[in-house]
Amino acid sequence: MDILIKAAQLIVALVILVTVHEFGHYIFARIFGVKVNRFYLFFNPYFSILRYNPKEGRLDFFARNGEPGKLSVKVGKPVADRPDGKATWRDTVYGLGWVPLGGYCDIAGMVDETKDASQLESTPQPWELRSKPAWQRLCVMVAGVVLNFVLAIIIYIGIAFHWGDDVVPLQAMTEGMDFSQEFRDSGFRDGDILLTLDGKPLDSKDYSLAWDMIQPGARVGVLRQGDTTEVVVSKELIGKIASKGKDFVPMSPRVPVYVAKVVSGEPAAHAGLLPGDRILTVGPDTVPSITEFLPALKAHSGDTVAMRLIRADGRPDVVSVGISDAGKIGIQMLSPVEIFDRQTIRYSFFESIPRGWEIGVDRLVSYVSSLKLVFTKEGAQSLGGFGTLGDLFPTSWNWYQFWQITAFLSIILAFMNIIPIPGLDGGYTLFLIVEMLTGRKPGDKFLEVVNTCGFVFLLLLLVYANGNDIYRFFIK
Repeated sequence: MDILIKAAQLIVALVILVTVHEFGHYIFARIFGVKVNRFYLFFNPYFSILRYNPKEGRLDFFARNGEPGKLSVKVGKPVADRPDGKATWRDTVYGLGWVPLGGYCDIAGMVDETKDASQLESTPQPWELRSKPAWQRLCVMVAGVVLNFVLAIIIYIGIAFHWGDDVVPLQAMTEGMDFSQEFRDSGFRDGDILLTLDGKPLDSKDYSLAWDMIQPGARVGVLRQGDTTEVVVSKELIGKIASKGKDFVPMSPRVPVYVAKVVSGEPAAHAGLLPGDRILTVGPDTVPSITEFLPALKAHSGDTVAMRLIRADGRPDVVSVGISDAGKIGIQMLSPVEIFDRQTIRYSFFESIPRGWEIGVDRLVSYVSSLKLVFTKEGAQSLGGFGTLGDLFPTSWNWYQFWQITAFLSIILAFMNIIPIPGLDGGYTLFLIVEMLTGRKPGDKFLEVVNTCGFVFLLLLLVYANGNDIYRFFIK
């Protein structure tokens, strides 16, 4: 069931992202009078789940490509071509494929990996993309990327307006943080209270805080045992973390030991512990947080020890508590949410606009800077496919997390598509920019060859990324 919920969230997110991306290409092609042959959500090798041909006035279900559907419904009357030959929305066949790996917008007069130059008319037609000025073709190519980034900004605006920011100031975590071994090797110590990053106060609302902290040479100011000091992050830290899985926790707040509930009849109840008491020591061991408290209980299993407390009313006290052979005293502890002073920041609609823009730009910059890891051994091993994407989503449907992840995926889709690799929007954009600078248009045959090479490269990359998923999930 968990896998199904994750898969459903991924598919819904892909439907939104792909539709918006391809609609960007479609709407700008239509603005410039370019004919769009097909507009498809998901790919349709051999057949389509759904296909609507407005010119023929027919809606087909489970139709093989190039053939009428076995189940067809008439939707309106057939419409002839316009007398002036101009393209209209009725020239487009709209469909739903069955392979949920993306989608496509088949634009007339555009050479891509799905068609070769011989399929184009020898003389460019007015309604073909290749007959349009370079700047119009450029707008059509980058429109999908732009709309994906705009979508991310809109989602972040909505998140800021509806949920606001619910944060715990780092300075409010009075016992500091617990760090992974990788962070400790880089100079951090358990109990450090984070203060500054490169001389600027740390802001809990900063979405890229964790990423910025692991950059080689980053200077993190901390409060350590009452004194301020600075940790200069080693260049090895980012590579070590890149190879970690989803469940890796680089750092977490140290949670003080506060009693939430005392179980009747257990040692804590006999000793007189009460809800709201804070436990400071277990015998000779100081326990500023749960990190030290649980091992201390285990170390004194079967003993009766003195525990120093601060009562709920602020009074210091010392009590003798028996510890069971299992290392238990019979209490429930307060969670971090109940201990730390959380801040909920609300935004009006107009305040949420700059906040959404700030988050979107921040996430884009962080993602772009993280791509350098791809060219390291650890980064290449961490590449993942659809399994990794699906694993980003929670096991229960949570709208806040769904929109956060969808917005981030929209940013990823936007940037990855603008990388100048033939077969991607960025490849076409590169050739168009060269054409605008030199005045020379690449030949259709040249575009056919480089796009095919780019498509093969992307296909191999897709196989490698999903192969990593199979290895991690089923073998490793």
